Amino acid sequence: MRVVVGEDLALLRDGLIRMLEAYGFEVVAAVGSGPELLRELLDRKPDVAVVDVRLPPTFTDEGLKAALAARREVAGLPVLVLSQYVERLYARELLADQRGGIGYLLKDRVSNVGEFIDAVKRVAAGGTALDPTVVAKLLDRHELGQLTPREREVLAQMAQGRSNAAIGTALFITEKAVAKHTNSIFAKLGLQSSDDDNRRVLAVLKYLEGY
Repeated sequence: MRVVVGEDLALLRDGLIRMLEAYGFEVVAAVGSGPELLRELLDRKPDVAVVDVRLPPTFTDEGLKAALAARREVAGLPVLVLSQYVERLYARELLADQRGGIGYLLKDRVSNVGEFIDAVKRVAAGGTALDPTVVAKLLDRHELGQLTPREREVLAQMAQGRSNAAIGTALFITEKAVAKHTNSIFAKLGLQSSDDDNRRVLAVLKYLEGY
């Protein structure tokens, strides 16, 4: 699986390269600026890109802009964005483009190797990987009082891209119970139910952003 890495901190960039290669990924390019990243994404067309939001020359949103520009040229290009903080504006920009795999992780999450590698694989496969902290921020910001405490737990797991089976394992409930909760959540939020994991995640996020 071919990966392009965009990270300006040399130490972290080298660490990402070593980690990815240790798990069988082929890092075909690793760059430290927005213009370089865009060029490599368009030239290489990787299976997945791991991108820092803030890259030179502006250190604002160069990484995200490069990723979004590449996705406009290469429809569905999977992108996993890394950020130091929860930046809702950047998350919204990324999630607005619903073609292909997308992910948003805080950099602290990279230290959990298993979780990070799982996120990269999920995004490369066309799925969604959202940092639990990002999900919590979204949930805390909206008044979802019509949901029960258990439904809020299921919603948080769902927004991380987990299947019903995985949610059941995480919450120690049956898959049948999860399905019941998800149907109730969609009904209460006025959303069409879906068996497609990525589509239902995006539907939930669309609701949360537009609430």
